[in-house]
Amino acid sequence: MRNYRYILFDLDGMLLDTSEGVYECVKYSLRSFGIEVTDDESLKPYMGPPLKYSFCRFHGLTPEQSEQALKLYREKYNSGGMYRCRMFDGVPELLAELKKRGHILGLATSKPERNAVLLMKHFGLDKYLDEITGASLDDSRSDKLSVVIEALRRFGNPDKRDVLLVGDRRYDTVGAHGAGISSFGVYMGCAEPGEHEEAGADYITVGIDGLSKALLESDPE
Repeated sequence: MRNYRYILFDLDGMLLDTSEGVYECVKYSLRSFGIEVTDDESLKPYMGPPLKYSFCRFHGLTPEQSEQALKLYREKYNSGGMYRCRMFDGVPELLAELKKRGHILGLATSKPERNAVLLMKHFGLDKYLDEITGASLDDSRSDKLSVVIEALRRFGNPDKRDVLLVGDRRYDTVGAHGAGISSFGVYMGCAEPGEHEEAGADYITVGIDGLSKALLESDPE
């Protein structure tokens, strides 16, 4: 693969396994609509796309109900659910090495930016990131494309041939290609088999080890 100066990373399911907190808060929100979820596996599709979209698509809520579900989700998430997560092994080592080699690193996530900043500080990853770009609370910036466009703006709108977005779901590739940049699809556990191939990711691998090998071998010291 080619060497990219700017590398953007997704957060949920890519740098951090946030599934425990996300599932807990989704179940809490759905319960208010009489929907009981006992199988966490059925909630995997919630990892990636904006939550308002997910509540409508995956559990049939109306747009109005989805707004209320999102409000309940955020209440639960901000009261402690946010920290029900763990960092994937190898993440800090990869970011540190990329930074050492002169790459400009950023975060591009559909998670609210305030929460993304708090999580990156909590896990000590903020020191490797030049920019942390997330969704806005007023929903003016929520889908991955709008987040990526804002991330590029904050980087000074560099040559798009020099930018790569790394993510674990097809939404990352859709957002990257919509913004005119390359995408790296990484199977981390939530994506369906063949998801990255179907989405047309420019590069595909499995796990942080596979990602590290691909990124670092393309950029020898």
